[in-house]
Order: sequence, then C-alpha cells, then structure tokens
Amino acid sequence: MTEGFTRASSGIDGLDRIVDGLRLGDNVVWQVDSVDDYRLVAAPFVARAREEGRRLIYVRYGAHEPVVDESPDIEVVTVEPGFGFEAFATGVHQLIAERGRQAYYVFDCLTDLMSEWHSDLAVLNFFEVTCPFLYELDTVAYFPLVRGEHSYTTIAGIRSTTQLLLDLYSVDGNLYVHPLKVWGRHSPTMFFPHEIAGDEVRPITSSAASSQLFARISGTMDPPDHWQTLVQAGRDALRSGNPGDQAAAKRLLTEMLIGGEGRMVELADQYLSLTDLVDTASREIGTGFIGGKSVGMLVARAILARGRDERFRTRMEAHDSYFLGSDLFYSYVVANGWWRLWMEQKTPDGYFDAGARLHEKLSSGKFPPAVREQFIRMLEYFGQSPIIVRSSSLLEDNFGNAFAGKYESIFCAGQGSPEDRYQRFEDAVRAVYASAMSQEALAYRRNRGLSHLDEQMAVLVQRVSGDHHGDLFFPHAGGVGNSSNLYVWERGIDMDAGMLRIVFGLGTRAVDRTHEDYARIVTLDRPTRRPSVEEGKERRFSQHFVDVISLTDNALVTVPLGSLVSGQAGDPNGDIGADWSLFLSPDEGAKRRLRELGRTTTTPQVICDLQGLLGSTDFGDLMRGVLATLSAAYNYPVDIEFTVNLGPDGDYRFNLVQCRPLQTRGLGKAVRMPELTDPADCLFSAGGNFMGGNVRLPLDAVVYVRPGRYLGLGHQDRYAVARLVGEATRALKGRGVMAIGPGRWGTTTPSLGVPVSYSEIAAADALIEYTYPDGDFRPDLSYGSHFFQEIVEGETFYAAIFGGQPGVVFNHERLTDQPNRILDLVPGATATLADVVHVVYPANLVLYSDVVSQRVICA
Repeated sequence: MTEGFTRASSGIDGLDRIVDGLRLGDNVVWQVDSVDDYRLVAAPFVARAREEGRRLIYVRYGAHEPVVDESPDIEVVTVEPGFGFEAFATGVHQLIAERGRQAYYVFDCLTDLMSEWHSDLAVLNFFEVTCPFLYELDTVAYFPLVRGEHSYTTIAGIRSTTQLLLDLYSVDGNLYVHPLKVWGRHSPTMFFPHEIAGDEVRPITSSAASSQLFARISGTMDPPDHWQTLVQAGRDALRSGNPGDQAAAKRLLTEMLIGGEGRMVELADQYLSLTDLVDTASREIGTGFIGGKSVGMLVARAILARGRDERFRTRMEAHDSYFLGSDLFYSYVVANGWWRLWMEQKTPDGYFDAGARLHEKLSSGKFPPAVREQFIRMLEYFGQSPIIVRSSSLLEDNFGNAFAGKYESIFCAGQGSPEDRYQRFEDAVRAVYASAMSQEALAYRRNRGLSHLDEQMAVLVQRVSGDHHGDLFFPHAGGVGNSSNLYVWERGIDMDAGMLRIVFGLGTRAVDRTHEDYARIVTLDRPTRRPSVEEGKERRFSQHFVDVISLTDNALVTVPLGSLVSGQAGDPNGDIGADWSLFLSPDEGAKRRLRELGRTTTTPQVICDLQGLLGSTDFGDLMRGVLATLSAAYNYPVDIEFTVNLGPDGDYRFNLVQCRPLQTRGLGKAVRMPELTDPADCLFSAGGNFMGGNVRLPLDAVVYVRPGRYLGLGHQDRYAVARLVGEATRALKGRGVMAIGPGRWGTTTPSLGVPVSYSEIAAADALIEYTYPDGDFRPDLSYGSHFFQEIVEGETFYAAIFGGQPGVVFNHERLTDQPNRILDLVPGATATLADVVHVVYPANLVLYSDVVSQRVICA
C-alpha cells in the first residue's frame, strides 16, 4: 500500500501537521471535560471523511445527546450496553467485522458505559478487545472519555492499547489539545500543549504560557475507581441513616453484585441488607457479579439469620468469604490475548473445538500485577487456614440449572511459604476458570439450551470449616441436605421433612459417588431411622474412609476411618476434640461373628453411622427446621451443603456453605396402578426405593446391561460398555427409553456398576439399578451427590431393585428372550460388547409408580 493510501485526516489541518497525520489503523482517544468538547473535534473528522467519500459509522450507545448529526451518508448503529459486557463487546465485534476494512468510526463516550456496568475494569476490557480489531482492519476510530472519571489503571491500559491519546481542554473559550501518545511518530513540539483556532494549531512552547495553562487545568489526584466510589456511597448511606439514601444504595449494589432480574435477585433484595451488600462488596476482588453459588450462600444465611428459630443464629458459624468478581474472568481472558478465541467458541462450529483450546489455555494464563497484589492481601488475611476455591458462575445454582459438579472446587491447604501458598491459590483459580470450558460443562449447557447465554465465571473463596486434629484438618461432619425427600424406601417416611446425606469429616464424600463407601442417609422426620440393610451387612454399607486436609502433605487426602479410630488413644490425629460415640456405634454383628469364631481383637468393632449425633442432640430437628425455613422462603424445594463441628462438651455449630433450588418436578398426578395376578406378568415390581413421583411412562426401548456377562469383562472393557450404553441411549433420544444396569449408574468405579457420565444417559427417561450378588453389585442412589442432582434436574425417573427382598420381582428374561437391537443402533460395536449391552423394543411396556402405596411396576 502506498504512503498516500495509508494516510487519513483529523479534519483539522493544523492538528494533522502536529501529529504527522492520522494513519489507517489509528484509534484516537480524546480525554475531554464534556461530550460537547468532543463534538468540536469529531465534527471536522466527520466532515473530512464525508468529503473523501469514506464509509463512516457512528456507534451509538451513550446516554448523552448524539455526537454526529444524521445524514444519508453516515450509518448510525445502536448497540445496547444494558445486556452486559459480553453481549455488548460481541455486538460491536460483529459490527466491525461486517463493515470490513478501512471504515471510519465515531464512538459515543466510553465513560457512559459505566452507568450500565459500574466498572472501570469492564470499560478497559471492552477497549482492549475492540481497539486491536479496528487496527487490524485499517480503520480510523474516534473514542471520547471524560477526564477524572476513570482510574489511572484504566487510563494506563487505554494508553498502552491505543495509537493516539489526546487531552482536549476548553479554557476561557479557547480549545487546547495536548498529545500524550502518538504511536510511531515524533517531532520536537509534538507533545507540547497546542491551541486550536479553526484549522490552525499553535504549540505553546514557552514555560510561562505552559505553566499558566496547566495551572488552570491541573489535577494530580488519582480518581477513585468508579466501582469503589459506588461502594463507598453505600457505606456513606449506612452512616447517614437516611432511609431514602439507603434504599437507593441497596438497589444499586444489588444490581452491581447480583443482577437486575430473576427469582434469586428478588430473594436477595428481600433478605440481604445494605450492610450485607457493603460487606460483600468490600471483600470482592475485581468488579462484577459474584455469581450464583455466592448469592445462594449469602441469601440462605440471611434467611436463617432472620428466621424465628433462635438456634439458627446461635448455632450457625460466621463466614468471612472473599469473592472474585465476574469482570475479573473477562480481564484474564483479555489480558492473555484469548478474546478472539472466546468469540470463536460462541459460534456453532467452534463451540466444542475452540472450547477445548480455551480449556487448555485458561489453565496456564497470567494475572495482571494489580490483581496479584489483591490476591496476596487476601491470602495474608487467611494466613495458614485451609481455604476452598469454588466456582460461582453466573448461571450456577439458579432456578432451573444447578450445574452440580460441572465446575471445579479446589482445596488449598494453606501450608508452605507465602510464595508457595500464592502459587497454589493462583493455580486453583486457573483450574476453576478452565472448568468453564470443560467438555462436560459445554455439553451440559448445550443440552439445557444455555449455550448462547453469557456464562462468566466468578469465584467464591471460603475458609474451610473445621479444626486441626494433629496433622489433619477437618470438620466433625459434613454433607448435603434436601428439603424434599424424593427417595423413600418405606411407608411412613414424611417426604416433606427432608433428608440428609452426611459423613464424618469433609463433606466431599457426600457429594461424590465414592469407591466402596456409603454416607449415612437421614430421614428428618425421624433422624435415627436407619435405611433398610440386610442384617449383618450394616458395616459393609457404611462409611470406611474419611476425606481430610493433610497439613503435612499440603493436600486433600483420604484416610481409612479405622486409622483415626484405632489411634484415638495415642495418635493426635485420633483426638478429635469430641466424643467419638457421637459418630460411632458398636458393630454388634462383627462382635457376634468374632464370638462365634472364638476370636478376640483389640481393634474397635464399630460402625460409622453418626447415630449419637442424630439421637442425643437436636441436630436432626435443627436441620429439619433449616431446610423448611429455606424452602418456605424460596417457595421451592432446596438443596444445601453444610458442615458440623462439636466441642468437648458435645455442643455443636453448623456452617451453611451452599444453597440452591432443588430442581424437582413434584409428585405428579395420581396414577392408576395395574393389577398383577401373576408376578411373571411384569418385567419388574418393587416396593419403595424409587424417586420421580407418580408416573405412567410408556417405553419404546430398554437398554439392559447383562450382569453376568458384564462381570466377566476386564476393567477397560467395562468402561467401553459405558461408552456403548451412552451411544445407544443417545441414538434413542426422543423415544421413551429405560436403562437398566447392575449396581450403580454413574459410578467412577467399574467394580460397583456401570461408569457412565450422566451426559451419556441423559436421554433416558428412567434409570433402574438392581442387585447382582455374584458381582456384589448393589444399587445406591447416593442421595445428594452430583449424579443425584442431575437425575433430579433432568426429571429422570429412578428406581432401585433389591433382589431377594419380599415383594421384589425382576423377570430379566423378558428382555433377554427378545432380539438384541444394539448393532442396529451402533453398527461399529464389537461382538464382545454387543453381547453385554442388550437393547430391545418391547411392545406395550409401561412404567408405573405410586408414591402413596410406594409401588413401582413395569409391565
């Protein structure tokens, strides 16, 4: 391209001489005292562009009066900033891409974006992703911003990104321009202030004239960040005691931290006080929304604090969480140069492919120095206390979408040098950020019709609840609770009383389907009720391992429960600062078997069932009240995560660390159950052990994993069976599909069942687990686990068939006697695997369930 074609004009000849002309690719940022001043320099730029026949676009988004007068040869495009940063930045990006090369642009005032976003950081992010794209396309673009309204950090970022940064002043009716940056050009007087008089621009070179001018316009203080200014206004409103000021500040902070609409915003507005919001904003790093998990935790705690039961306030631990705002996530993407890839991921073709590349990159980026300094200050606050870094995306834990287990949560044990602790924390944040682009998270969002929505990743940093026990750190108990007991195994259980899934130690073992381990299921209408377990196998189906934080290993580890119990007399790790009898009960079955064998042992024969905690304290009654209070406030069933810590006197405290709506569809209308005169007339029939309410579900296909043949497979082939089940189920999507398998669906351990991910069998309308004694396969819904959440959220019917129990029938030959259609669905399946996964298209098969009679029949 020749020199003549690379040149452009500001429309002011004298200014062109001072800055050696504009170049194609230049972004020109004007710092002004008012938009009226900006019009004085935008008008000649527009006029010259029209004279030269340039394609001219005016990008309109400000609340101020238009900068450019309408004309047939000027295209005016309005882009709405109120839908958030990503939607706005994407809209402008698409606009620029469609207009192509060498277009001329006039933008509205950047400062006006803060009235919508309240964030200097977001304004800087927008400029940093837009300016380079304009440069690449050889455009010339004018941007104004109001002097004194942006922090030095924002101005520094804009200065480093733009090609020209010019100060414009109006003093005593005279107009002055002071170039601060002119990229790639220099002259002896370029960076002096200049007076503009028509087309003439005269440098002010004398020291006397310069000092006189700058004395009139000087301002040396760093303007406060706009976000912090609004937070300070909230503090001031609190101190003022003026109800009107407080109400206005509360509305604004709610909009800034939580959002502008939706049921969770309504709950936050109802229960969070101005003090709550100011405290939250004071503990936020970066700016923007704090995300769904943080909002759920704060709102739930506020609901309980206002509850009628005084025990909620006296027994609930305080929290001192920190929040990484959602704007920080975008800053991380922008600062590392990944915004173009982020845009590509939003396209149908790039959704998974670009997402995979982003997933890899997000785990290895760098944070800006200012952010690193705030991270350091936060870690100095927590010191060597263990913390957990948790995802808190915008869509997470909301009504309709729980995202259970889709995003990462990382424990930081808090040990080592400050440098080591900082590196581990930064790695944890990167891992949470990267999880936003994991294959499973992307599939979840697409399956639920969320792939087009803005899904920023905020982060919740919580102090881990618990205490030091020798070299280990853990709470005495933790788990999950649901206000609606959807899994009833016997008549008489009150579904509305709720249920807990609780373990000794960290509650991580309650939210994952763990290897050969079982949490205690608690029905809150009668907390001491024990789940139905075959006599003599109580210990087999109880907890055997404990998740703890090892201060020596500086990591989350799993230890045998027996190692803590046997060491309680001398090992400091066994001294838990509480009565072990609250968590352990004598294993009478084991004692009886030892007596029958004539053997003695010094090893305690105990079962971890938390029966003492449930029977000798009011903990069960308290948690029933907690769940009922939260559910009533939400006007919806809820799901919580909690911890429990006890003192030597047996007094306890609980900590509410998460709360979200439980995505249940309710009981449904009553169903007329079929009458069976002969047990052979049905595929299966059982009492209790199902969830999904009352159903009458016609079935077009059944995917059945044959247990004996599955048992004969090696470890890797069992994983291959899971993949084949997924392929078959997806191929049947849209039809009435039931999947039946031995042991646990969704386990990570093939010896316990079929290790499918939920996304693989999400197309199934019903999931059935059944016992197979030869392989020790046993159903376990893992109530409250992430897999459970997905079953509930997906409105998938679930039933467990415990063979050998009274009234249980499973006529599997009604499936195996029919032709296997697996190769019709998955032609590439190997003969070995096709022999294990049996697919049939039954005629007139219907699944029935009735909550009142606690019967489930498939006939």
